[in-house]
Amino acid sequence: MASDARKILLVEDEKAIRDAVAAYLEREGYWVVGVGDGQSAVEEFEKHQFDLIVLDLMLPKLSGERVCRAIRDTSDVPIIMLTAKGEVEDRIIGLELGADDYLIKPFSPRELVARVRALFRRTHLADEPQVEVLDFGDLVIDISGHKILVDGKEVDLTASEFKLLTTLARHPGRVYNRMELVEKVLGYDFEGYERTIDSHVKNLRAKLGDDPKHPKWLYTVHGVGYRFEAPAKPADDKQDGAK
Repeated sequence: MASDARKILLVEDEKAIRDAVAAYLEREGYWVVGVGDGQSAVEEFEKHQFDLIVLDLMLPKLSGERVCRAIRDTSDVPIIMLTAKGEVEDRIIGLELGADDYLIKPFSPRELVARVRALFRRTHLADEPQVEVLDFGDLVIDISGHKILVDGKEVDLTASEFKLLTTLARHPGRVYNRMELVEKVLGYDFEGYERTIDSHVKNLRAKLGDDPKHPKWLYTVHGVGYRFEAPAKPADDKQDGAK
């Protein structure tokens, strides 16, 4: 395996699934570390600098939810959550914990590889045409530098949260419906589950300190979707002209 290969931590307790998925990922040129329980996942994560995590929810020793929380305490590495649960509410648990994507069992290893590729595309910013910084006063979005500043302090966002925010902020005032955001943020038809966007918006608001009842930047358009508003800056020029 090439030393510059992207490193993936694969956390799956069923050995047959783990081996099959690892084989597909390695065939694509990825460097894969596979483990079968949550405790081992945390230990391996602390040893290596991984580029992406594939994480099962149902794990021995330490649940997938707890592993996800432990990772998110220190890192915004992309996470794809695997779940055997079929209800929509169950499916978005991982997203609310900070996962970027999820896949429902049983799944095709080829589909997982496709989602890994899509997630890497979303996190790869080398194809940005130029340096781009969106300055909204208290909120600064450094797109080329992949940094968010709120009141001068850096805020850690997942890849999907960052893509969602930049998509909305590039066009203040424009209303995006949920399906548009699914396609723009996730890069493909995410099985039609538009409510995943609601989870990402909820996480974004919490991290930005944007009160949904009295929003500053992220507004809900009921029955449609979301829009970003840029707060008006102080009219210094008008004040100077009045003197």
